[in-house]
Amino acid sequence: MSIASEQVPGTRRPARRKLDTIFLAGPGLLYVALLLLVPAGALILLSFKNPETGQLELTVYRDLFSAGIYVQTLINTFVIAAQVTLVCVVVGYVVSAWLTMMSEKRRRLAIWLVLLPVWVSPLLKNFAWIVLLARKGIVAQMLTGLGYEGEIDLLFGRGAVIFGMAHALLPIAILTMLPTMLGIDRRLLSASQTMGADRRQAFWRVFMPLSMPGVTAAGLLVFIIAIGFFITPALLGSPRETMIGQLMITQVQQFFNMRLAGALATLLLVVTLLIVILYDRIFGISSASGGAGQRAHSSWFRRGGHAVLGAGAALTEPLSRLGLGAMAPKAMSVVAIVVVALLIVPVIAFPPMAFSGSSFLEFPPKSFSLQWFERYLTDPQWTGATLRSVGISVVVGLLATMLASLAAYGLARTKTKLGGIAFLLFLMPMIIPNIVIAVALFYIFAQFGLVATDFGIALGHTLTALPIVFVIMLLTFRGFDWRLGDAAATLGASPMQRIRHVLLPLIRGGALSAFLFGLLHSFDELTIALFVGGGVKQTLPKKMWDDILLSVSPTLAAAAVVVILLVTILFVIAERARPK
Repeated sequence: MSIASEQVPGTRRPARRKLDTIFLAGPGLLYVALLLLVPAGALILLSFKNPETGQLELTVYRDLFSAGIYVQTLINTFVIAAQVTLVCVVVGYVVSAWLTMMSEKRRRLAIWLVLLPVWVSPLLKNFAWIVLLARKGIVAQMLTGLGYEGEIDLLFGRGAVIFGMAHALLPIAILTMLPTMLGIDRRLLSASQTMGADRRQAFWRVFMPLSMPGVTAAGLLVFIIAIGFFITPALLGSPRETMIGQLMITQVQQFFNMRLAGALATLLLVVTLLIVILYDRIFGISSASGGAGQRAHSSWFRRGGHAVLGAGAALTEPLSRLGLGAMAPKAMSVVAIVVVALLIVPVIAFPPMAFSGSSFLEFPPKSFSLQWFERYLTDPQWTGATLRSVGISVVVGLLATMLASLAAYGLARTKTKLGGIAFLLFLMPMIIPNIVIAVALFYIFAQFGLVATDFGIALGHTLTALPIVFVIMLLTFRGFDWRLGDAAATLGASPMQRIRHVLLPLIRGGALSAFLFGLLHSFDELTIALFVGGGVKQTLPKKMWDDILLSVSPTLAAAAVVVILLVTILFVIAERARPK
């Protein structure tokens, strides 16, 4: 043996460089790139390209802004989204603050009631409101019984649209603000009271300013989701409340004008991304990934963000002089209970209508019958749509969980600053309006023969389900004690044994929860199915949409009961499995 091959005493072999775990996010990032970034880029390019010459031009944008109907629709979209955001933030703040005053056990029950309507399709919730708020509905009957003699017209106007959209988005606002409020150190409130502040002043001058980051985050999410809404204005609004999403559906499905639809999608996408980028610079979305956003903490953008938060809190302080703080606990409880009751009203309204003996939907029903469940179970269109939704949703849950689990493990263990960028990319399908994603996928899938296929719908559903599944798995891995694996290694366990006997058993609950939430998302999704399904492959939400538009019957209520029952069971299982 040569001297060169021997190890010199007192020296160490150079440590082998380990491959950073960020590479595990590669499959998921590639999926997002191929099914989101590439289709969106192609749709944007289409809007600038002359279909005859292939040259870039702005003709479609000039036509868009010169036509009054499109300009009015753009204004409607952003004004309605802003109004809905204001309602959700104000009402959601009261409910979130009320939840912080509860014990852990009662809070979990209340959160379950708030979350349950999220997994019931906006389609069903809006149609329930159509029945309940109709001129001869139960609300009108109650008002008439109380002595109201004027004409009761609660539907098909701006108020109904804002109410319906706020009803759908309010749980998101609540769940976004709640973690920030729960993270506030209650000792700060006690300290302010020991220095002479009463409970009202402690709330407005301590709790309110510290909760403002959650308020701004809730406002951002609600506004972004609201500008892509089309179900609520289509069902509860009039032509005066038409929004961009409705125009995009018309241009694609009736006129097949993909270029104008692409221009509308581009405007929606540009506004969304500008808002998100500005928010990230000011408040720091990327800081949620574990550090990438912290580098801008001392910038003038971030200092301006803190000034905005302070100004927002200061603007609310005059309310304290009205004595609201002194009555806050009781007032919050009353308001919050009413709000939670309104959230679950559509969920509990459908079962009675499904057992009606009438040939049309009415609440409360005047007779009892099981005929509509029998028709649902014997109609091949309804059963076929249900089975297709179940099959697609299972595939989506499995695929999204696999991609998200690899990526979440990689980001939880990475030491590179690329983790912040990867985190934001995985959230992109949630940030970009669903209607834009659906139109972009329809445009690309049409070129590859994936429109009107179950496979195409599953690909689209996996993309939109990926963010929530990824967040659940990331939280699961960040709550994992990695020292357990090191301890197993010192006892002689191989890497595969550590994964099989230590890692997998401890993340099993989080993985099951992620899978079920991905499955629920797919089972309830309409927008992707509406475009990518091509009107041929009927998922259950698409079948319900067609039934509402064409031939409303109590069979729809029977199908809704099946959906609500299935969603409730899966939701309870997912909540019990989710890491606490």
